[in-house]
Amino acid sequence: MKAPLRCLPAVLDRIDADLDQSLERLFAFLRIPSISTDPAYAAHCRAAAEHLAQDLASIGLAAEVRPTAGHPIVIGKGANGGGPSVLFYGHYDVQPVDPLELWDTPPFEPRIETIDGGRKVIRGRGACDDKGQLMTFVEACRAWKAVTGTLPLSITMMIEGEEECGSKNLFSFVRDNADELRRALALVCDTGMWDAQTPAVTTSLRGLLYEEVRIRCADRDLHSGLFGGAAANPIRVLAKIIADLHDAQGRVTLPGFYDGVRELPPDIKADLDALKLTPESFLGPVGLRAPAGEKDRSLIEQISTRPTCDANGIIGGYTGEGAKTVIPAEASAKISFRLVGDQDPKKIREAFHAFVRARLPSDASVSFENHALSPAIQLSYDSPILAKARAALTEEWGRKAVTIGSGGSIPIVGDFKRVLGMDSLLVGFGLDDDRVHAPNEKYDLASFHKGIRSWARILAALAAE
Repeated sequence: MKAPLRCLPAVLDRIDADLDQSLERLFAFLRIPSISTDPAYAAHCRAAAEHLAQDLASIGLAAEVRPTAGHPIVIGKGANGGGPSVLFYGHYDVQPVDPLELWDTPPFEPRIETIDGGRKVIRGRGACDDKGQLMTFVEACRAWKAVTGTLPLSITMMIEGEEECGSKNLFSFVRDNADELRRALALVCDTGMWDAQTPAVTTSLRGLLYEEVRIRCADRDLHSGLFGGAAANPIRVLAKIIADLHDAQGRVTLPGFYDGVRELPPDIKADLDALKLTPESFLGPVGLRAPAGEKDRSLIEQISTRPTCDANGIIGGYTGEGAKTVIPAEASAKISFRLVGDQDPKKIREAFHAFVRARLPSDASVSFENHALSPAIQLSYDSPILAKARAALTEEWGRKAVTIGSGGSIPIVGDFKRVLGMDSLLVGFGLDDDRVHAPNEKYDLASFHKGIRSWARILAALAAE
């Protein structure tokens, strides 16, 4: 084919001219109630996979539906001799729609609506998460095939059907098919923009260490009138331990906790500061006013690029109606650590266990249970791939694309790095008000349309020498 950047204007024109047909294809996909968590919808999940495979085959990809122990995975392959090979990941399954009575329109009857400010949105379950997002990439590929007869890169698509229920069969599928799936780069479109006008590349996903700690003192609950003042109280012990996890500046006090945490490059930090995220805009809507993280860090750093420690739950003693004067025998807490950079979750777990044991009185014992342990993912800020993606997004949206860190995790991205040895480029077009997982889910029409154009630009940029 001709140089991809020379063909790009014609591809973008094709996307614009084909928008109505692109919406029809998306709507047909959205009408399939592919709810992965409910066994009653297993046939619909299979139908969604078959529908997608047929759509990929219609644009010349070698597409097939691969079985797993749960819902199937769709694989589509399109070859091209030039440029790096890429693996695109998305998911066709959706969340349940309950409570149904809170939907303004039937969740699987998609439609275009105009909301406040004249914005046009696509309404329906899966409109954003993730059918609308993954179809931006499919439609970009369709436009390239229509204009040039080929794809700008060799592309493999892997679309799963269990993301909304833990991707429980995806990880083994990736490991079992590592040689087939290993490419130069993974592309993921399950993220969002900074705001409706500002595109973003998610360059980091925080890792997660989640521990449950259980402290036991007496061999039974005790009458606080008889034993109070003399008997060790596990709630008191646990509360002191949790309080000790942070100092007065909001820093986590585990020895070695910040090993592997890197400072942001000055230009990246300047970009984040320029976004001017304020406590009023971020915390105000949830009834808060003051950031509670590290006092020497900006709010946007606290929520995206810095590690954290949080108590997610505390259980102990009598919690029913009225009063019961007991000193409980046992108390437990669930503690999570969000990790960044090169922090080692195994070392932090060891440090946490030692931290707790060092604070136990002689009459207390402790046990631990691990619920999650995964390292952070970080795309190098000086990556040429990142530079190309940012430039392509900036050209499309007319506003400098920012690099952001995600406070959450996408576990399969970790496997792409650990199992397949691939970095991941995470570009999405979701917005904070898309009501993902909630009634009346939506996806801005501009996110869909310009998302297709954005992927067309990114593919051209990646294919260029």
